[in-house]
Amino acid sequence: MRAVICKELGLPEALVVEDVPSPPCGASGVRIKVAGADVNFPDVLIIQGKYQMKPQPPFVPGAGVAGTVLEVGAKVQHLKPGDAVAAFTNIGGFAEEVVADAALCLPLPPGLDLAEAATFPLVYGTSYHALKQRAQLKPGETLLVLGASGGVGLSAVQLGRKMGARVIAAASSIDKLALAKANGAEALIDYSKQSLKDAVKELTKGAGADVIYDPVGGALGEECLSCIAWNGRYLVIGFASGPIPNLAANRLLLKGASAVGVFWGAFAQREPQANAANFRELFAWYAAGELRPHVSKRYPLAQTAQALRDMMDRKVTGKIVVVP
Repeated sequence: MRAVICKELGLPEALVVEDVPSPPCGASGVRIKVAGADVNFPDVLIIQGKYQMKPQPPFVPGAGVAGTVLEVGAKVQHLKPGDAVAAFTNIGGFAEEVVADAALCLPLPPGLDLAEAATFPLVYGTSYHALKQRAQLKPGETLLVLGASGGVGLSAVQLGRKMGARVIAAASSIDKLALAKANGAEALIDYSKQSLKDAVKELTKGAGADVIYDPVGGALGEECLSCIAWNGRYLVIGFASGPIPNLAANRLLLKGASAVGVFWGAFAQREPQANAANFRELFAWYAAGELRPHVSKRYPLAQTAQALRDMMDRKVTGKIVVVP
């Protein structure tokens, strides 16, 4: 099979595409013919050795896929060859075939575009776990979403609206905010031109945001605690800007607020039944057309490095996908 290989840690341009043996399935494994592989910011970090999970080269990057089951291990009961699935793989996804742990494979409703479906689990799984289990978002609350035009940000906008929140989208350009508005945001903040905390306070009449969804980090993350509401929940999603924010614990104290970590991959492994219940709801909404990932571009396997470079250079809106 053809696969993208990270032979040494570094930038996307160092990746190569080669023919390699298909990985063994194993008793609890599921071999998948990949129809689409999701591209996410952690993929950029993993190939540089900057992510919390640090596989040693050589390895195949790519954390999420969708496709058709080719083979199942002896212990796998809920899937069979021919089934359409999405899977969280950690690594291995940028290839024609991948073997995933059966516990992390999700049967897909019939009739979906599998390349598009590949972009669904990680971002919607992350955002729904964040808003449902971690923030316990309630109807009528105010949700502030940073990086609102990116993959996880846009999914949080959609889900926040679906869950009955008032969604404030924050992004770095008018075009990005227009995409967030089209996906359910009620109010918009261009933080390249205005103070995030001042804008949030104005939009909430001084009350602040009940839940803050932050995949950006850095200085913006630090600013968030200046505009969080009483009993607010600040969700730590990621650090796309690079620096990890230094959070002011005194602001958490004064607002009775919480800083809450969100790690969907660990949640899916540690609490598979709760994760499966989340996805039953998510896939029902997806099949009904009530949620839809915004796939802005598809790349062939040979252009995976370009896909990661575009992600790294902040040229991506919504989701992008590698199609072997």
